[in-house]
Amino acid sequence: MTCRGLCFPGENALFQALRSPARTTRSPLRQPGSRGLGTYFRFGKALLTESWHRAGIVLEMRGYRIVAIRLICALVAVAGALLSPPAAAEPLPFDTLCHAVTGAGTADSALPTLPFACRGAPADYQRGSLWLRADLRPLPVDRSDVALMVHQSRFDRLAVAFTYADGHVAWERVASGAFGTRWRVGGQVAFEAPSRDVPLVSITMRFDHVASHKLLRMRIVTNAEAGAQSAMLAALIGAALTLLLVGAVYNLSLALAVRRQFLLWHGVWAACVLVWGTIWSQLELIVMPGLAGAAAAQICTFLACIAITAATVSAVTSVERSILPRWASVATVALGLGIGVYGIPAALVRDAAIDWIGDVLGLLVLVDLAAVALVLGWAWRRRSPDARDVAMAWSVPMAALGLTQVVDVGSALWGGGAQVLVLFAAALQTLFLSIATTRRLARLRVERDHARAAEARASELAGRDPLTNLHNRRGFIERTTPLLGDRRLADAPAALLLIDVDRFKSVNDAFGHEAGDIVLCKIAQRLQRWESPSCAVARLGGEEFALAIVGIDGFALIRFVDGVRQELAVLDHGAAIGDRAVTVSIGAIQARGACSFQQLYRHADAALYAAKQGGRDRVVVQDIDAAGDTPTFTTDRIIAQLAS
Repeated sequence: MTCRGLCFPGENALFQALRSPARTTRSPLRQPGSRGLGTYFRFGKALLTESWHRAGIVLEMRGYRIVAIRLICALVAVAGALLSPPAAAEPLPFDTLCHAVTGAGTADSALPTLPFACRGAPADYQRGSLWLRADLRPLPVDRSDVALMVHQSRFDRLAVAFTYADGHVAWERVASGAFGTRWRVGGQVAFEAPSRDVPLVSITMRFDHVASHKLLRMRIVTNAEAGAQSAMLAALIGAALTLLLVGAVYNLSLALAVRRQFLLWHGVWAACVLVWGTIWSQLELIVMPGLAGAAAAQICTFLACIAITAATVSAVTSVERSILPRWASVATVALGLGIGVYGIPAALVRDAAIDWIGDVLGLLVLVDLAAVALVLGWAWRRRSPDARDVAMAWSVPMAALGLTQVVDVGSALWGGGAQVLVLFAAALQTLFLSIATTRRLARLRVERDHARAAEARASELAGRDPLTNLHNRRGFIERTTPLLGDRRLADAPAALLLIDVDRFKSVNDAFGHEAGDIVLCKIAQRLQRWESPSCAVARLGGEEFALAIVGIDGFALIRFVDGVRQELAVLDHGAAIGDRAVTVSIGAIQARGACSFQQLYRHADAALYAAKQGGRDRVVVQDIDAAGDTPTFTTDRIIAQLAS
């Protein structure tokens, strides 16, 4: 086997290496073509590396592309190793068996008298019994240690006869709903030949009311290998089902949280594959033994079709509507829904029509895979991030499902066949897409947090005066609303001070606006020192400042207000205006009940006007309640009270 003109450099070497049988010690049933996982992984990696380097391709891959390449390498390695014949298994293809057809009422004891045909295909056995005989003498098997593994299918009863060289026949039987202890994880039924001193000659299988001989899969293994493979399948299938369970719960919960339709459909898909995998693997027989056999096979067919429908809708709805043409999305979704509807007759049929129904279903699946691939490829080319993640995640199960439609996997993968391949691919897809979705949502959350922080900074800057960095009117109102309003304790006093620089226009006229700005900044720096949780300071505009404070009233407030006036009056502005003095006038209003800013501002402004009219460089303090004003305190009265 070689590559002629159609391969990358280095592939011929890989094929030649794979043709060479592995030099390892084999059991009596070891197949010459069996190879280990490490062999395929090493050659697969060498193939990709050599091909890229010889072609001179510079690969600049980051993130998902690197993950995709590694995943492809791993899948190539796993597929190569697992699709090889198992280490100790002899498949029984139908064309190697002899067959006979009888009525369903024929007794098992009639086996020696049956006319078996070893050529052609049987017919008209769906309402009777199909007998299949395997002659073990020409097969490379140890006839002293034989176990027959039969994959479950649509039959009502299965009887297995082990015929020995001395003519002795040992029968073992199962029926739909009564597999007893013979079922194995992986959708198989095990029949162990009784150990006798006489060699085993042949195995005969009788299937009653089987739907199609094309659906039957049988193989011969040793008893030890049967136990080891069943244990391995149980562990791997259990891990895959656990991933699907976590993925289904996670995606359904996430869909409800973020309200994304494609996540909901993906959760439905994961749930369908989870139930399908549980029933197909026969793990449900632990609690529902009556479901064994034909009923389980029919349910699995329907669930598989519904899973394809959910997967198709999930892939299409993951793409933004503005990117994908409407006709493409409608056609692809309709195709997926058609497969779901077609699954009803495919699940119910038990006669010869199952063969052509299965062929049509396989064709529909291939068309659906192509349509979904085109949709995701279309969206990816238009740089849809969701389509990229979904395409990367779905590439593995889509490839696995497509492979099972065009390649007869048979009894590979320890007898699990195509179902195991699809189940493992589905588990990997669920894990990959869940991680990708989580990473994307994490990035969106970081972007949201950054946006909120930027909004908070912008809001803070919008509430600040650019010259003095004090609150402006907007910021001051937001800051003082909880201080002066209902959030303040009912008996806690509050006061609002309006501070105006005396004759500030003359400062601008005499020394310029730059000097005036320096004076305002100097005053703002001093006022900012009073800023605290109970005190807010602002520049309302021009040369007017404001100060709101809670917790003091009466004489303490009067002393505080006059202290503010005196400290601002002694500020040194020599660098800007020389020895010219700068004084302020203050109008203050105090209240004990809840008051709005506008209410306090109106009274404080009237007090400031009174201070200006009274000669400037003075304070006027008023006390109000809900009813109105009380007597006014001026600087002269404050000085008189302080002197007394």
